[in-house]
Amino acid sequence: MTLAAKRIARLSAVPALVLLLAACGGGSKSASPARDANGCIPVKSPAPNRRREAPPTAALVASKTYDVTFHTNCGSFTIRLANKTSPRTTASFVSLTRKGFFDQTIFHRIVPGFVIQGGDPTASGTGSPGYSTIDPPPASTRYTLGVAAMAKAAGERTGTAGSQFFIVTAADAQLPPDYALLGKVVRGLAVVKSIGKLGDASSGNAGTPTETVEIQKATVHVS
Repeated sequence: MTLAAKRIARLSAVPALVLLLAACGGGSKSASPARDANGCIPVKSPAPNRRREAPPTAALVASKTYDVTFHTNCGSFTIRLANKTSPRTTASFVSLTRKGFFDQTIFHRIVPGFVIQGGDPTASGTGSPGYSTIDPPPASTRYTLGVAAMAKAAGERTGTAGSQFFIVTAADAQLPPDYALLGKVVRGLAVVKSIGKLGDASSGNAGTPTETVEIQKATVHVS
């Protein structure tokens, strides 16, 4: 074989190698986990965890916008915080989010046509960060579709907040103005509505979930 013929043979082997790599799946990404009929990736419920955190020492900047995005196994949604209306509540919520307090927690209460409730690492409905804040909401407050507010025990003062929050999935939950405003869903409302269907209607206000909905990660964006 002449020198020219050898060079041609070497060049012609390069495309063949590329084709061989392609045929073997070189550089391809792994398939995404399959979603079920409810649009969720099935997961196991995380182990209950009684977490405690120190209260925040700094207030949020009133002129800035704070968004918290929740990445769940059923999709993502974002709440824009009402930091002007509820400065203590939202400062606490941002602090907890940045510390990973809400990561690997579930929506332990889902009442179809009413609310979804999370923020309790014990998943029992009794968990808290070990402290509370108080931001009484305006008397004109209405808890309508997409509004997020803080849950509290019946005997606690108006506007008391720990870590548990709820998001309204009804057109109007018709609740009295007792619950500190957290904010409102600005992206992913369809995801919230879908999650809101994953509760056992026969369990009433107990809101027993029919599927595990896990907050896998919560992140804060400031603008």
